[in-house]
Amino acid sequence: MPSLKDIRNRVRSVKNTQKITKAMKLVAAAKLRHATNAVVQARPYARVMREMIASVAQATDPEKNPLFQAAELPRTALLVPITSDRGLCGGFNAQILRQTTAFLADQAAGYEKIVVAPIGRKGTAFARRNALPALDDLDLDAIRATKHAATAKVLAETLVKRFLETDVDVVFLAYNRFISALTQEVVLLQLLPLSRDAFGGDAAGDALPRDVIFEPGEAELLQALLPKYIESQVLSALLESEASELGARMTAMDNATKNASDLIERLTLQMNRARQAMITTELMEITSGAEALKG
Repeated sequence: MPSLKDIRNRVRSVKNTQKITKAMKLVAAAKLRHATNAVVQARPYARVMREMIASVAQATDPEKNPLFQAAELPRTALLVPITSDRGLCGGFNAQILRQTTAFLADQAAGYEKIVVAPIGRKGTAFARRNALPALDDLDLDAIRATKHAATAKVLAETLVKRFLETDVDVVFLAYNRFISALTQEVVLLQLLPLSRDAFGGDAAGDALPRDVIFEPGEAELLQALLPKYIESQVLSALLESEASELGARMTAMDNATKNASDLIERLTLQMNRARQAMITTELMEITSGAEALKG
């Protein structure tokens, strides 16, 4: 049985840990408000961009654009999992890494080669630990260190360049979509090549009139809009991932704080019992000594 001093030290240690988890919860909650606002503002932009491209695509043949051209036999796939740089965020990273593992297992038969370009230190460490093939010349840490808008622009340009140079035939994004602080949904999005089905249906009611004259032409306009659309998709994934990370961290730290409170209560009860037992033992020794002196 641990001594009274050991129990007191453990109670003190748990209380110090509880202060840290509570502080991390408050910081995550404060940042989460800004992150959710950014997500809410980015979603309409991505939707309108998709509707605009759908309307322009009705007046031209998007399949002629190289970003729509899929390889007959795709050989190389690129997966970009978006993880966090730090832990202590519940199952946020585990969900993405499980999705990555499942993708590698399910899609291995469909591609000759699958390469990964993880965003975040947790994903990078996972790729190194499992010896996954990665893009060597892509400085993902430097890209992730910039602000979200700059990150999305550089990353989108890099992925488009790789796709157009036929280094990769298919590009996927894996990220957590923010639903609430308690719920995040893993999304596996095919970013490239673009599919005409991705733009169909949403803009059916807002289609442009047939007599609209485009200046420059429809193909030139579509050529200018598509990189912006891809950039908006990447930006949306980064913002969704950040909000999901903060929500998961806030929930995990809240649960850790509550568990610490329960543990402190149990340890305090154990400490009181140990102290009571020690006092009882001392009283019995005093009484026994007094009786011995009388005898």
